[in-house]
Amino acid sequence: MTLFFNLRRHTHLFLFLVSTAIPSCVPQTAVPSPSPPPADECNGVLLTYLHAGGSQLPPAHPGHQAYRFESVLTVTNNGLDELKSWRAFVGFRHEELLVSASGAILADGSTLPASVGNGTVLAGFPSTDLNTAIQTAGDVTQMQAKVRLVGTQFGVKPPSVPMPANVSLANDGFMCPEPTLQGKNLMLVCCTKDPNFRTNITVADEFLPHRSGDLTIMYDVIRTYDSNYWAQVTISNYNPLGRLDNWKLSWDWMREEFIYSMRGAYPSVVDSSGCVFGSQASHYTDMDFSTVLNCDRRPTIIDLPPTKANDTNLGLIPNCCRNGTILPPSMDPSKSSSVFQMQVYKMPPDLNRSELFPPQNWRINGTLNPDYLCGPPVRVSPSQFFSPSGLSSNTTAFASWQVVCNITQRSTPRCCVSFSAYYNESIVPCRTCACGCTSSAGHTCSTASPAILLPSQALLVPFNNRTAMMLAWAEINHLQVPNPMPCGDNCGVSINWHVNTDYSRGWTARITIFNWGNTAFVDWFTVVELGKAAAGFKATYSFNGTLMDDVNNSIFMKGLPGLNYLMGEVDGADPRKDPEVPGKQQSVISFTKKNIRGIDVPKGDGFPTRVLFNGEECSLPTMYPTGNSASIGPSTILAIFLAAIFSTPIL
Repeated sequence: MTLFFNLRRHTHLFLFLVSTAIPSCVPQTAVPSPSPPPADECNGVLLTYLHAGGSQLPPAHPGHQAYRFESVLTVTNNGLDELKSWRAFVGFRHEELLVSASGAILADGSTLPASVGNGTVLAGFPSTDLNTAIQTAGDVTQMQAKVRLVGTQFGVKPPSVPMPANVSLANDGFMCPEPTLQGKNLMLVCCTKDPNFRTNITVADEFLPHRSGDLTIMYDVIRTYDSNYWAQVTISNYNPLGRLDNWKLSWDWMREEFIYSMRGAYPSVVDSSGCVFGSQASHYTDMDFSTVLNCDRRPTIIDLPPTKANDTNLGLIPNCCRNGTILPPSMDPSKSSSVFQMQVYKMPPDLNRSELFPPQNWRINGTLNPDYLCGPPVRVSPSQFFSPSGLSSNTTAFASWQVVCNITQRSTPRCCVSFSAYYNESIVPCRTCACGCTSSAGHTCSTASPAILLPSQALLVPFNNRTAMMLAWAEINHLQVPNPMPCGDNCGVSINWHVNTDYSRGWTARITIFNWGNTAFVDWFTVVELGKAAAGFKATYSFNGTLMDDVNNSIFMKGLPGLNYLMGEVDGADPRKDPEVPGKQQSVISFTKKNIRGIDVPKGDGFPTRVLFNGEECSLPTMYPTGNSASIGPSTILAIFLAAIFSTPIL
């Protein structure tokens, strides 16, 4: 009997592998069928990646030829416990462009087609959980996820096979060895539970626990009907240095849903034409679609202004209507979240009040804020809310999903820092192209040349009006001037850190924040990391400064009441001849050297090693001011100002 059972298992597995090798609809080179993997020997989660074929794509490009590829990724739960919210990593390495993935989405929130040449994580959708053989009596349809992948790869010509470098399970608490190849087109790996991994999840738990992250988004269904439901979306900030201004939230509807009405937020574009000319109008024949807010497959949601907070039609939602500003909890816990509600209409076959699917591929961003990478929504235990009736009992959501977003390192900053000191009259400016340069910049200025030292007056002048100042200062100080001149920093916000004084018992610095953009910043903040000198922080005099407990060696500064508004750039006194004037905020900071050994302010201890503005990390100079600058008299300063009148802009 045992022999018969094992024979049947091998036979079923062989038939499964044959069925996954779906031939392409275009001509391709036949690949020998590999021998079936020993699935019955895997007592964990078995992952297989089967390359089904490929063909050349037009146009012909011998140096960088594109080829179609088709493959099948399978995830089979052979373990003892249910696999919830499965995720699998595929180590693509041939500049792949993934066009479709049936039964899965990209876990980083990207929308297909997407570039996945450095590898990607796939998450199950709409089926997110995989049962065990014990739970299903071996029903492979409930134990297994099969994802058919179609995309474009470069450089691997058939009959060669563009296999990934690796395949592994991306769920926490699993160990995956190096995958093995069977033949040329099948890769498999058996991932088992890590005995050293500790979790608070038990086998009996129906949902995964809530996870932590820099930013979390809760999608709670608070009322549900056969054809529609009301969802409450809560965006919560947990990073002590992260924030959002004018946030924009987007997602993908996967099942033809559309937004009928909203409270606490609004679509950036109100448009129901997608429903009128789509299947929605065919199903909801009696609906007045002129009142529908949005029918886009990927809507973009924006916050409402504070004036709408008490609006009976659009507001009256706690923690709504703040112009898209979400502050860090260390700055103001009462303003660290944003909430809105929306009425969502569903389409067949989901016309049942228990058929609920959250949108996928979430993205959120702000103005001059960090970038956030969001994972897929994960079903969690239903959220509880205070009863609207005022009773002591709580109200529970019908269903809840959590989206976790984490700050990613931006390749190009959007703010920069300059250094200066009392012992040197030159300013070490922001780096050339610190916040990026356009592709055409190299024709008019040098993107590679280092920035030229500046006189202090130049900090108040837009870069395009600094040419004469820079040339005059270079001539006075015998500085080499490259030809062409270096490009500007192109940063919306610049910060000058000036070492003001240095005594045996203490020292002071002055920080000045310049806003070169048109948008004003309300409730702005900046964070300065100073290494060992931060322990000597005493006070700021125009800002509210605090030595942070949860971020090492960092000082958190924000505007005092009345100074918490950083204006944008405005015209000069005479716009016809005067340059524009940036918004500006400034404060002096005092430090003590008591109980701090070996501190040397001019040699670098007095200059920050990291600066953030509104959560965005700024670019720092590569050098400090030196102490060998000769003093300059008033006549020299006058000459620089006269030269500035005849300045020629650098484009």
